[in-house]
Amino acid sequence: MTGRVPPRRPSLAEERVASLLFVALAPRRATRPLEPTPAGLQPFDELRLARTVGDGTLAAVRFAATGAARGGVLLLHPWLAWGRTYFHRRGRIEALREAGYEVLVPDFPGFGSSGPPRLFFDRGVEDALAAFAALLPGRPLHVWGVSSGGYWAHPVVSRGGFAGAFFEDVSPHLHEWSWRQMPWGRPFYLLFRFALPRAYRFLDMRLHAAVRAARAATYVSGALDRGVQPADTRALAEASGGEAVVVEGAGHLDAIRVDGQRLLALALATFERANR
Repeated sequence: MTGRVPPRRPSLAEERVASLLFVALAPRRATRPLEPTPAGLQPFDELRLARTVGDGTLAAVRFAATGAARGGVLLLHPWLAWGRTYFHRRGRIEALREAGYEVLVPDFPGFGSSGPPRLFFDRGVEDALAAFAALLPGRPLHVWGVSSGGYWAHPVVSRGGFAGAFFEDVSPHLHEWSWRQMPWGRPFYLLFRFALPRAYRFLDMRLHAAVRAARAATYVSGALDRGVQPADTRALAEASGGEAVVVEGAGHLDAIRVDGQRLLALALATFERANR
């Protein structure tokens, strides 16, 4: 711990306006029904998690550990229409279970059959964490967030919610990512920054990372990623006191494909350090 405190959440009114603007400016995604959980990932349980803010519930799937659970890992998906089913591939769930971790994979608000988004998405992460803690009382909980999933985990990590954190392709500030990737929206990003200053500051994940509340943290990104550049990954890792890994030849969401076994080993090593 550094003794720093997380940035203050904006007022409810400012957060409400900022979240509406955020969703309006976010990349468009197709809406589609989610594929069922593959039979090969049994045993699993489909759950509905209570929300503290917003209508409906969060849809989630809980995957049992192989043997007695030594802890849990919350997997948080990127901003893709696949939602939680993004993790049906690339072996993250299987590697975590084999290592003795239970896995909880929720859909963010507005994805799958979860209720609609209300306010910032870190509130959904906090709801999922609370449900997971009730399922695994007294055991260490970790987070593995990919892109926007890792981004929205940061405020919860900074409040001491997780023992260990592993992140793929996380931007320090989504407005900086958007500035590079969607330049048509730059006037709106500037309006957001100056009209909603407390919300803009709250969304700077370097400030959350600098609290250093996780016992171990690792950041991974691809060297060819234009939106999340290697300097971004190193800046977040330095702020958090964690490790930065840049995978050569990988673009956005591509490091797990290019060097999957290395990423799986890095994640397990991160969580092992946090368990000590």
